[in-house]
Amino acid sequence: MGIQDLQIFLDSNCVQGGSVPIDLLKIARVVAQKSQRNRVIKGQQLHNFGKLRLVLDGECCLDRLYGGFFSDWACGGQWNRMLQFLAVLIQAMEMSGLEIAVFFNGCFEPLRRADWVQHQLLMRAKVNNVLKHITTKGTPPPKIWWTPPVCLRTSLRMALRHLNVTVLCSMDDHHQEVIAYCRENNYNGLIADDAEYAAFDPPRYFSSEQLKLTYKGSLDTKEYMLSEFTKALNIPSDRLCILAALLGNYILTESDLADFYKNNNISTNMLNKTSVEQMIKTIANFVRELSSVELDVVSQKVFGSTSDPRCSKLRQSVQYYLNGTKEGFLHYKPVKPTKVHKLDSKPSSQAQSQSNLSDTPSASEGDSNLETSRFASETLESERESLNAYKQATANAKAAPQIVIDPPGLQGHGDSDRDVIRTEEEQSDGHAINGTHNLLISSSSSSSSSSATSPSHATADSARQPEKTTNIPITSPEVMRTASERHQKGLMSPYIYQILIAGEIKLPVLLEDENHREFPSIHVIYRPIRQMVYAILFNLHHRMYLATKSKEKGDSEKVEVPDVIIKEWVWSKSNPYQTPELVKAEQIGWGVPTIQRLWFGTVIDDKRRRLRGFLTCMRSDTPLILNTSYVPQHLLVMACVLRYIMSFSDKIKILRRQELDAFIAQAFSPELMNAQYLQDLQLPLVTSRGVQLATLFMAGVETALLANDACGAPIPWLMCCPWLYFDGKLFHHTLARATIAKNLLELCSGHIDRVVKVERMRKAILEGITPMFARPPLPVAPGIRVSVPTAAHQNILPAGCPTINEGLMRGGRGSGAIPPQRGLMRRPIPSRGGQLEIAGVVVGQWGPNYGQPGRPLPQPLQGHPRGRIPPQVTSIGGLKYSLPRGFNPINRPTFQTRGTNRAPIAGRGKKTQMKVTGKKKTAIKKTTEKKDGRSRATIADEITDYNETESDDAARALLTKDAVPIPGQFDDAVENGGKGMEKGQGDAPLVAPVATES
Repeated sequence: MGIQDLQIFLDSNCVQGGSVPIDLLKIARVVAQKSQRNRVIKGQQLHNFGKLRLVLDGECCLDRLYGGFFSDWACGGQWNRMLQFLAVLIQAMEMSGLEIAVFFNGCFEPLRRADWVQHQLLMRAKVNNVLKHITTKGTPPPKIWWTPPVCLRTSLRMALRHLNVTVLCSMDDHHQEVIAYCRENNYNGLIADDAEYAAFDPPRYFSSEQLKLTYKGSLDTKEYMLSEFTKALNIPSDRLCILAALLGNYILTESDLADFYKNNNISTNMLNKTSVEQMIKTIANFVRELSSVELDVVSQKVFGSTSDPRCSKLRQSVQYYLNGTKEGFLHYKPVKPTKVHKLDSKPSSQAQSQSNLSDTPSASEGDSNLETSRFASETLESERESLNAYKQATANAKAAPQIVIDPPGLQGHGDSDRDVIRTEEEQSDGHAINGTHNLLISSSSSSSSSSATSPSHATADSARQPEKTTNIPITSPEVMRTASERHQKGLMSPYIYQILIAGEIKLPVLLEDENHREFPSIHVIYRPIRQMVYAILFNLHHRMYLATKSKEKGDSEKVEVPDVIIKEWVWSKSNPYQTPELVKAEQIGWGVPTIQRLWFGTVIDDKRRRLRGFLTCMRSDTPLILNTSYVPQHLLVMACVLRYIMSFSDKIKILRRQELDAFIAQAFSPELMNAQYLQDLQLPLVTSRGVQLATLFMAGVETALLANDACGAPIPWLMCCPWLYFDGKLFHHTLARATIAKNLLELCSGHIDRVVKVERMRKAILEGITPMFARPPLPVAPGIRVSVPTAAHQNILPAGCPTINEGLMRGGRGSGAIPPQRGLMRRPIPSRGGQLEIAGVVVGQWGPNYGQPGRPLPQPLQGHPRGRIPPQVTSIGGLKYSLPRGFNPINRPTFQTRGTNRAPIAGRGKKTQMKVTGKKKTAIKKTTEKKDGRSRATIADEITDYNETESDDAARALLTKDAVPIPGQFDDAVENGGKGMEKGQGDAPLVAPVATES
């Protein structure tokens, strides 16, 4: 039940002709051509006259803007692929004369908190299903559980800004501001998927859920014919608001309408719930039979009395929808807001879009409206530098396959003329009003900038501010004005405006385990950063300084500085958004300037303090971080996030050595900018830990961008774009390779230059901190019981020593610990071989695996999956003797077990097996050490062998320690005077150790 049932009704086929499939690009081309003829006749010279201009609610089509239900969305986001898709989409729109303005929800909306919480709980259930699916199957989840990747909204704002598309962010009421912007600027329609917009009766209403860019060059969707909808229900269009209010919303809830539903035989019980079609038709009949649309009369009919307290809610609900209609919008258009943060809020129209990012940003320096939204750090010089750095970072980018677009022309169908008639009428006088307000805004301060007036069309009751239980300091009008402007234009993290105006933020559910088995809650991990951001925004250091000075002067009045407390709505098992957590602002540890100096200071010291403030929040105020030979400029955000995660490891270990290298290696990978390669890349396995690591990193990026905005944007926004340093699918691919790679050189595919870059950046990240890497778990596959090693097997080793299964899983020579669990990884095969017994009958047997740690001979095949030698499997009929029924294979090894004194048993391919004398053992040991030494000498000193550094305690010792063969290790592999073992039918293939260097 609720207003969204109206959208379900619209999407169904209950109304004949209620929705019509259309091609937006074809309509735009017809509009452009017909308007061109009319413009010549009327002599009008308006620059974007004749364009089909639509407002797109980005919250309704996050998946569409991302590029569709790609199977990789759970991996952390494919940002380069998203950027390529958006570029193709915008190019197709520009070619056809279609212009869009994209709105994102930046409102706190305390009155809608219950709806937001309900949505987040549904998202939590989806996340649980996703992680369960990945853990059990190791494949990407189905699209029915699609959840927005972390940082998707921020990435979309930056990508659209880069592509010169109008980006806007709502401030107080998202739905009202979207429809207000559409009507104020005479846009032709709205693309969304929300029933509240249908109640507003927009000029034209298109489906965002059905929006699809096809390879034939069409932008398909469907248009809702609201006139057909009201005609089918036989109600006047002015009574649509009453129908919407009686469906229930955040003002007048379904529980308030329970008596009304009962009187009209509408069941809300889940067991025998009334269908959506029947419910809407029943309420429509009630609305049609009303004698008057006066709200008192309606209240009397609905609740039976005008004194019922629910009557005021009904009035507010109906008025809310009336304020979004064409007549209600004109009638209830408010005066200028008088709040501090809205002093200079002006309804300027969309900035003129440019086809390409300009090499030399142009700015209207004299325009005061532009200056209020600028930080002092956003100078023309810094914009040019960041633009050049961006071009250098993306110089090797390879374009995705282009969609073939039909040449502009009249290929319309019969409906095109009918679709165009309303468009021309709507455009005929719209630009005469707003055309003079178009402003050319520089590409750096968002070429897509537009100041969306917060309409505040709701009544006083529905628009009232929440009652604050925590007091937040007053912010200066100058700061509030700039925060408001930047928020409206999508130039800043929406959290900053919410913190300044309400002292609260709502943190959504992330793609993480609800039990936090891998690491703590991600929002809790990054809370210290937010605490320092709160202190910066509210000038905590300056206020403490003034209080100290007053105390030193001996003022009679005692100056107390109350704590700055911010409410954070964070989900946890014990508190699923029931109450907010009160978080105290924490000083950053040095004399940070006021927010006014950080945002508007122009001297060189202010520039340094801005950057130092950001680095301090990220625990990255070290020399090497700012050395571009160690950390390139476009990787600074990434380095700061990884350093913060590593510095957080003093509380709990999060990253493993290979995982840190995987993050860095994929950032330097040439495939990062190759959208075609990333599109074709197939992941054989998706791991739950990999998914959560990607979520952890991207949540850190979003938090870093919050800190960057709070400090006055010391890092240019072009250098913050996530597609410059991260791709979720490529990260998973690199992480899978890191778990089997012997060293960094192998992880980097033998490219020494890339190895040096990774080593340098890792050195900068770990500078000044003691790296505490997480230990990998035991690789136990689900459903397989692993027996505890006993003293008879002689496999019990002290902590920190190499374990026996490491070489099997990684194919390396010394080891420090067992590699990380990779989802559905198979159980390591015992080195002595084994037998398969079914119902007491031995049906199969396999030989030994010689890929043991510390053995120079034989080495596993290069490039083999999982880095180990495949076992040699033999059927039961292959042996020269039979095995008695009931024979216990555990007590009878096929070949001599390492370190045991059992006599070896002949197997397939063996002529004879003799006991090796002590002299032969010594000769083998010397030969082994000599060959092992030569192999190690060929590897560069800087290349880290993962197997030698996995253990925290023995990391440095194992870097220089040679592998020592265990006595008796090759007793069964020698015959005839120390000769090498003959390669027989049942033996593992021998591969001489070869160290290659490129």
